[in-house]
Amino acid sequence: MGTEVFSLRIDHELLERLREHAAKRGMSVQDYVVRTLMRDDFDQRFQTAVEETERFYGVT
Repeated sequence: MGTEVFSLRIDHELLERLREHAAKRGMSVQDYVVRTLMRDDFDQRFQTAVEETERFYGVT
């Protein structure tokens, strides 16, 4: 898998909160943000799969 650069401008307070959360997990801010985005993406894809399964079986 290749990588690309993504630049993000955030305010100081948010960056400090991200640093705290990342430090609690022994991670860099970059790794923490990437893992958070990946987890959110998985959650969305999982929810879509559940909804499609429910539609297929007629469960609503």
